[in-house]
Amino acid sequence: MHRKTSVRNTATALLLLLTLHNAMAIDIAALWKYSKPAESEARFRAAINDASPDEAFILQTQIARTFGLRRQFDTARATLAPLEPRLATVSAEAQVRYYLELGRTFASATHPPDNPAASRETARHHFMRAFSLAQAAALDNLAIDALHMMPSVDTEPTQQLAWNEKALAYLEQSTQPDAKRWEASLRNNVGYARHLAGEYDEALRQYRLSLAAHERAGNASAVRIAHWMIASTYRAQKRFDEAIAIQLRLEREWAAAGEPDPYVFEELEHLYRATHDEEKANLYQAKLKAHTPQ
Repeated sequence: MHRKTSVRNTATALLLLLTLHNAMAIDIAALWKYSKPAESEARFRAAINDASPDEAFILQTQIARTFGLRRQFDTARATLAPLEPRLATVSAEAQVRYYLELGRTFASATHPPDNPAASRETARHHFMRAFSLAQAAALDNLAIDALHMMPSVDTEPTQQLAWNEKALAYLEQSTQPDAKRWEASLRNNVGYARHLAGEYDEALRQYRLSLAAHERAGNASAVRIAHWMIASTYRAQKRFDEAIAIQLRLEREWAAAGEPDPYVFEELEHLYRATHDEEKANLYQAKLKAHTPQ
């Protein structure tokens, strides 16, 4: 922001500065249920009723994201379009969230693997703009978010690993609690990249650190998924008995939670085929088919 010389302009600039650094009262994370974007959209729309103008702007960016998760990218961009003229008047957080969500409409995990290079380059521009703004405003949580999106732009495994490690390094130097909440997912991403590179011991180290972070957060579903990642690496290392023991336990835990996990069935099929137990492999093949949406 440029400083003005006149008293009137200085006062205006200071007022704008205060606006740009206003903390958001609404807890965005509490309103999200990423597995149910339509439900999340309804929550965001309801929250707008009692929101300040800056909060309403941010909530609109999250509504756009719900459309992206449903692969309705044009609708997501149409939701963001009316916000662009207001960018100069909203907080740093609102600006960062706008560019993050605009970037996600061009490249994200929900886009097909053959996402055009032009779209990915457009996403790069928006993610890097979000990162620059977040870094300048000391919004570490959102700066990490921008970095963690870059593997959807640079899709070569070595590039993805580099971006994930950059995001992890940013987290490690941050003292902000919101930023620290990224540890579990970032370590999982680094572990997965190491797994793909055949670096199984380092993958396991990262997965165990991810597991510990999920355990500290107390998210039972995420803890089970972290154990699944460890077991999948055991299978790659041909440590079949250890992998089977974990997956069978996970099968019981997901069943007790009322959420049978097809990925567990798929792993158990692979494991039993690898150990030449065709009867059990066929059993889990049938379970997988029964729990896979047609």
